[in-house]
Amino acid sequence: MDIYPLIAQELNITTDQVKAVALLLDGGATVPFISRYRKEATGSLDEVKVLEIQKRVTYFIELADRKETILKTIEGQGKLTPELKAEIEACIDKHHLEDLYLPYKPKRRTRATIAKEKGLEPLADFLWGQQNDGRSRWDILAPFIDIEKGVHSEEDALAGAQDILAERMAEEAQVRDWLRRHLAQQGILTVGVRKEWQDKPSKFQDYYEYNESLRTIPHHRLLAIRRGETEEVLSTLIDLEPVQPHQYLERRFSRNNGFIFQDELITAIHDGYTRLLFPSISNAVWSDYLTAADLSAIDVFATNARNLLMAPPAGQRRVLGVDPGFRSGCKLAVLDATGKFLDYGIIFLHNETAAIRLIPPLIHKHKIDIIAIGNGTASRETEALLKRILNDEGLMTPVVVVSEAGASVYSASDIAREEFPDLDLTVRGAISIGRRLQDPLAELVKIDPKSIGVGQYQHDVDQKELKSALDNTVMLTVNQVGVNLNTASKSLLRYVSGLGPTLAENIVKFRDQEGIFKRRKDLLKVSMLGPKAFEQAAGFLRIPDAENPLDRSAVHPERYPMVEAMARKLGVKITELVGDARRVDAIPVKEFVTSEVGLPTLQDIIAELKKPGLDPRDEFVMPTFMEGVNAVEDLTEGMILEGTVTNVTQFGAFVDVGVHQDGLVHISQLANRFVKDPSEIVSVGQVVKVKVMSVDMQRKRIGLSMKAVG
Repeated sequence: MDIYPLIAQELNITTDQVKAVALLLDGGATVPFISRYRKEATGSLDEVKVLEIQKRVTYFIELADRKETILKTIEGQGKLTPELKAEIEACIDKHHLEDLYLPYKPKRRTRATIAKEKGLEPLADFLWGQQNDGRSRWDILAPFIDIEKGVHSEEDALAGAQDILAERMAEEAQVRDWLRRHLAQQGILTVGVRKEWQDKPSKFQDYYEYNESLRTIPHHRLLAIRRGETEEVLSTLIDLEPVQPHQYLERRFSRNNGFIFQDELITAIHDGYTRLLFPSISNAVWSDYLTAADLSAIDVFATNARNLLMAPPAGQRRVLGVDPGFRSGCKLAVLDATGKFLDYGIIFLHNETAAIRLIPPLIHKHKIDIIAIGNGTASRETEALLKRILNDEGLMTPVVVVSEAGASVYSASDIAREEFPDLDLTVRGAISIGRRLQDPLAELVKIDPKSIGVGQYQHDVDQKELKSALDNTVMLTVNQVGVNLNTASKSLLRYVSGLGPTLAENIVKFRDQEGIFKRRKDLLKVSMLGPKAFEQAAGFLRIPDAENPLDRSAVHPERYPMVEAMARKLGVKITELVGDARRVDAIPVKEFVTSEVGLPTLQDIIAELKKPGLDPRDEFVMPTFMEGVNAVEDLTEGMILEGTVTNVTQFGAFVDVGVHQDGLVHISQLANRFVKDPSEIVSVGQVVKVKVMSVDMQRKRIGLSMKAVG
């Protein structure tokens, strides 16, 4: 099967583009490399389209493998007809393929198989053929009565034949396909509360008596209902008015109204629908809807993770990281401008005198530029204490509250133990908090993306799909930003195009033994890093202090000769060209077009020559929480507050306004217009202004509005 036109049609691109991407992937190229450095081959497809092509190619490869298994199985049974083989080979949908296989699939004993064991299949075939041959009912049924086989009467014979017919009808691929589509359009999801929860409140009480069309129910609601079902609070049922399915089945299978067993045939059809077909398809459709909801939630999760990873870095500032706490105290970690751990300490909120003796000397000794406080328990109290001390001492050091999601996961991880084997878990957490202010991307890649607090129902959705999506998100983000070859950790390097864990570790070992990299081509000296890995990785690795300015940029080494030719054309040195926008604009770009390098790549090179190694992330902005607002109890309706978006869902955005409980800006409150997707308006890490619309103290729910502010 030629899958390329199919994929091209699905993705609304050309067949040649699909072929080009597939060939590059097959040759070992990565998604970031293809989208950045092979634009001529792909027609400038971005990484999203390249990734979609990769997924669809994988789907069809898996489909082909499954077809091969199914064909061998059916052929082994001696039942593979030319027509069936052709239909299986032409199939492009996994659901339909499994429906085609279902009648031949080995299965446990059913009522139909038991009837076949009793020798009743010829009777079922006669009923299926619906041709009167002049015999009476007794003449037809009598030969099948066999006491030893358990067929004691005409009724027993008919019942067994009907069981065979019911199963045969329920396993017909076209019937299953029709009902699947009909149920998706007409099915109703009915939700109820389990008996033991009937008189009890719960977070699922909005769904105690609930029904909605499958066609219109939003994904986030499906996931909430599934969570309620998992926690044994809710029960679900898919309902469908049976009149149309019955009519469809009768029209399809009842071909002779004068057939002497017409009533028994209709009974078998209805039994097959009620007992076998509808339960099977309703389960499959429910599974499909949950899978779609999973993918939607995973997509939201990945988008949020990407925005968090792309959060603006505070940059090379000396930081005091603070992991706040009441009982165990606030752990302090001092970091230099590169993130190197220098010192640590501990203060207690109830002992301000001791804190005064420790904080100012630490700030003076290490020339702290900024203080980062984790946003967990006691964060606002810690912030208030530090600001009082700084104010009393006349210190102007800014204080920033940052997300500490995943810091505890990192502190107990193998990576943290390897980095800081002699430090307490909580000190490691403070280090992570400080570093994620300096460079969120470099620090967050050390943490399982599921643990960074930007998703919903992450433990409910398909874990394999979630891991794949988040790994791809991290990979694409790391390569979009680029990596400093001389400071990057193993955790960061492993996501660089073409590297992976082993080469990342080898790069760090080489750097520790031989010193910093001075040229990109020195990467080829790293153990196991060959020409292919160099090709895939080099363009995404930066050497800020390199002698060759192109090694500081995203220009790929394979294009260095072309840039050198550009410099010669202008009569200048490379060092005089890179970073000089006026000279770069003077390059006659079209003269450098070749069969391999077209305008898309040349335009990228020109942009990079103007601003080499430009960080695509936004400038760092510090959010400010309102003084005196530290807990939900401090909120009143009508307050205008500043906060940070912590999570974006399909139904709105959660915002941290500094009270230990995120408030919800419902999708209807995001803007003074219809909003289909909240991510159109807000992103994780964004600083926004909100108005407090409601405060539910009992349920700890805060209703916020962005549109009411503007």
